[in-house]
Amino acid sequence: SVTQFDLNKTQDRISTGLRIVGAKDDASNFAIAQGLRADLKSFDAVQQSLASGSGILSAAIAGATSVSNLLGDIKKKAIEASNPANTANQQSVLSSDFTQMLTQLNTFVSNAVYNGRNLLSAASANVSITSTISGGQLTISNASTLSGVSTALSGGVASTAAALSLLTTIDAQSLIVGTALGTLGAAQASVSFVTTFTKTLSDAVQEGLGSLVDADLAKEGAKLQALQVKQQLGVQALSIANQRPQVIMSLFR
Repeated sequence: SVTQFDLNKTQDRISTGLRIVGAKDDASNFAIAQGLRADLKSFDAVQQSLASGSGILSAAIAGATSVSNLLGDIKKKAIEASNPANTANQQSVLSSDFTQMLTQLNTFVSNAVYNGRNLLSAASANVSITSTISGGQLTISNASTLSGVSTALSGGVASTAAALSLLTTIDAQSLIVGTALGTLGAAQASVSFVTTFTKTLSDAVQEGLGSLVDADLAKEGAKLQALQVKQQLGVQALSIANQRPQVIMSLFR
């Protein structure tokens, strides 16, 4: 019956929470909804790509920051090693400490890895990540200049003269590291901005999809009660109608 059909349809809407479950409910709007659902999946993929880019940048920034901090200690050690009053033994200890610091610096550079990508190493390349659902790309520039810092300071501080001449080089390398940090930080800010924007777009599409296909549960609940009452009345009416011939026949007995 029509009442049973409407009742089943209303129950489906309440159980699924959707006003449009399939193409049979509203072909055109269902097609639009399917397109929006595809966009939402695409936004999820873009968010994953952006998260990967953010991870790569975070690792690079952590490594570059550690190099920058260590350069302060390296300069301090070079100044100590430039003191003409140092004994030969003191100079040897300072030189050994300096060399160990360069080894640690290289460790910071080589370990700044995320998902197999390192923006600081000598062989590093720029990294491109998908940033839009239409396939747009965002390029993250490498900071491979940091890989040359230890090489530039490899002259060491074995003598006070060597230590003194190295101070200018240390300052120059500090500027290189600072520039790299600025570039990496700007890239991180760009990825963060695009991530926020993508999330906003995804939320807007999700809201639009809900407006298009979600059922009004309060309305459908009230309709369900009305249809149930209508069905009960229909059953009672049918029962009464079926009893009438029996009553008429009883009059002739």
